[in-house]
Amino acid sequence: MGKKYGLTGIVLSGGKSVRMGRDKAFIEIDGTSIIQRIYDIFQKLFNEIIIVTHQKELYSCFQAKIVSDLILNYGALGGLYTGLFYSSNPYSFCVACDMPFLKESLIQFLAQRTNGYDVIVPRTLDGLQPLHAIYSKNCLGSIRKLIDMGKYKIIDFYPLVNTKIIEESEFIHLDVSKESFININTPSELQFLSEKKKAS
Repeated sequence: MGKKYGLTGIVLSGGKSVRMGRDKAFIEIDGTSIIQRIYDIFQKLFNEIIIVTHQKELYSCFQAKIVSDLILNYGALGGLYTGLFYSSNPYSFCVACDMPFLKESLIQFLAQRTNGYDVIVPRTLDGLQPLHAIYSKNCLGSIRKLIDMGKYKIIDFYPLVNTKIIEESEFIHLDVSKESFININTPSELQFLSEKKKAS
C-alpha cells in the first residue's frame, strides 16, 4: 500500500485465555500465529504498534512498544486505557489478540473517517464492535471515569464522548463474510474454523 497512517495499532493481549487453555495470541491459523498476522497488517498501516500484555517476554521478538496494564483487573477496558495512554498518536486502532482475519481495506476505511470524532466503531447486525474500532486520546478521561465507577464495558463510555457509529451497510462490501470480527475463544471454535477452512 505504501501509505502509513499516523495512527497507532493497539493489540490487547492481556486476557487470561481461560476458555482456550493456552495463550490465544500464539494459536496458528494456516501456519501463522494470530499475533503475527495482526502485526504484519499493522506494520503496513501504522507508524506505531503497541501490545498490551502481562507477559512482556513472549512478545520481545516484535518491533513494538510492549506495555503492561496500568489498571489491573479491568479487562479490555483497562487494556484500551493503557494502550491509549502510551500511544504517541492522537488516534489508535484497537483489536484483541485473538482476531485472525483482519482486513486492511476495512481498517483503512475506518482510519479515513476520524474527522474529529473520539470513537469510530463499526456496528454489525450482532451489535457494536468495540475491539475493532478507532479511539482518540480524548477518551482517556471518560474511560478513567468509567473505571472509577467500577464499570467494565468499553461501550459504556461511548455516550461520554463524540462517537461515530459506522453501520454494516456502509462497510459490508469490504468484508462480505464479516471475518474481521471473528475471534477465537475456545478449542471448539478453533476446530470449527479449521474444518470450515478445509471445506471451502
